[in-house]
Amino acid sequence: MKTIKIGAYPRGITISNDSQYAFVAQMGGSVVHKINLVSFEKELLNVGSNPRALVLSPDNAYLYATLNAAGRVIAFDLSTNKVVKSVKTGSAARSLDISADGSALYVVNYTSNTLVKLRGSDFKILQKIKVCNRPIGVTYEKLEKRVWVACYGGSIKVFSDFPSQ
Repeated sequence: MKTIKIGAYPRGITISNDSQYAFVAQMGGSVVHKINLVSFEKELLNVGSNPRALVLSPDNAYLYATLNAAGRVIAFDLSTNKVVKSVKTGSAARSLDISADGSALYVVNYTSNTLVKLRGSDFKILQKIKVCNRPIGVTYEKLEKRVWVACYGGSIKVFSDFPSQ
């Protein structure tokens, strides 16, 4: 249907709840491409160097991104087009996901071998655990409230979540 030029190393993609916008991380730069899904016009959002994975808050007010090289997670306010929160979660922040209510974010750090749970409201690190050698992916399972981690070596780890405080 359409080819959209992004540039070097496109990575994470997320779509707004209303299917009006796609957001595409350009890991080879410092931007996320905000793409209007009707006109396919692009807007560049300056989020920080090497964005990799993306998720939106349940209300689509914030875009969350991992910054791979910096080992950080950022919150980007889509109404002001500014980074409003940032926290170092480990080394080589890779994938992230968000709880159903937006109260927590989960990020895996590839070379730190960790899973980190952040409180969504203030980015306080609530939990950091060693999960496996080179965790590469993470998904929050909304119904059972479990966190699934994909390990580069060929296994999946499943954790019961605890409530955010």
